[in-house]
Amino acid sequence: MGRKVKVVQYGCGKMSVYTMRYVYEKGAEIAAAFDVRPEIIGKDIGDVIGSGKKGTIVKNVSEAENFFKANKPDICIITTMSLIQDLKEAFLTCAKTGVNAISTCEEAFYPQNSSPVLISEIDSLAKKNKCTICGSGYQDVFWGNLVTVLSGATQTIKKIKGKSSYNVEDYGIALAKAHGTGLDLETFDKEIASADKVSDEERKKIIQSGKFLPSYMWNVNGWLCDKLGLTITRQTQKTVPQTYGKDLKSSTLQMIVKAGNATGMSAIVTTQTKEGVTIESECIGKVYAPEEFDQNDWIIQGEPDTEVLINRPATVELTCATIVSRIPDVINAESGYVTTDKMSTPQYRVRPLNEYINKR
Repeated sequence: MGRKVKVVQYGCGKMSVYTMRYVYEKGAEIAAAFDVRPEIIGKDIGDVIGSGKKGTIVKNVSEAENFFKANKPDICIITTMSLIQDLKEAFLTCAKTGVNAISTCEEAFYPQNSSPVLISEIDSLAKKNKCTICGSGYQDVFWGNLVTVLSGATQTIKKIKGKSSYNVEDYGIALAKAHGTGLDLETFDKEIASADKVSDEERKKIIQSGKFLPSYMWNVNGWLCDKLGLTITRQTQKTVPQTYGKDLKSSTLQMIVKAGNATGMSAIVTTQTKEGVTIESECIGKVYAPEEFDQNDWIIQGEPDTEVLINRPATVELTCATIVSRIPDVINAESGYVTTDKMSTPQYRVRPLNEYINKR
């Protein structure tokens, strides 16, 4: 591609501060930006990024579809919510106007195993209008490709076990609430944990209804099995509240999380496969105590055993950098809803993004 890649930013919260800056630093440009919050709409994106004025004003999301039709940007970065149902309008708007899209939405990483009906609708529409929709971010590298690359150096795998933690304070109000932050344990059990206390058959019905609430690792385990060629025979998840012995302040929720109440949750997903490989992955999202920090730990048990522990990964920045580096892959991909296990391993972009794009 001989010109700069034209990117639209959909959602101008904490993550967009990095995604928009990274877009410019990789030789692309922000053609438009959209949000729903009155206090953000009307601002120059330079004020959001913390740079000089860019001349692009944040508009209401209601104007997005008309902009897409009139200007046909190359790709839309969506940094809003964590569930596919919450991104339905954004994804369908992109799909029906033929605009490629990539999102930090955790479920979007591999939504076929949690929201198959909606994804089939988005996939058909994207294929019809010749664009690509997908999800990426931190999990693409640190929960996905990192594990599969290590697996390629393993003779025999019996079990893959992963654990990753992150501070919900870094990701906004919606995510913190979804993790049950601030709830007493009885309310947590009723509103969060009870959703997973169902039979396998009940869970299948909930998934087909589009009302399933997957933990992040639910989709990650599906991605890993697809990438590794494993056949899933059973998959379960459970959520466990996280607590702390002292009061903790949540600046995101603007509240004090009382000692003994849920600071967040741990979600554990166990996947059994026909090939005999078990994947057990856990993600822990909570308001951190002063001594806590992000961790990413994966163990491959077999011949040989391998363990990788990454302390203090810059989860937000890594998420946003992965999204931006994936832009050429999304534009070059076939049409439809395409998960990143069908793309090449993420790579560092030393040249402007447009120089990696093969499609005209």
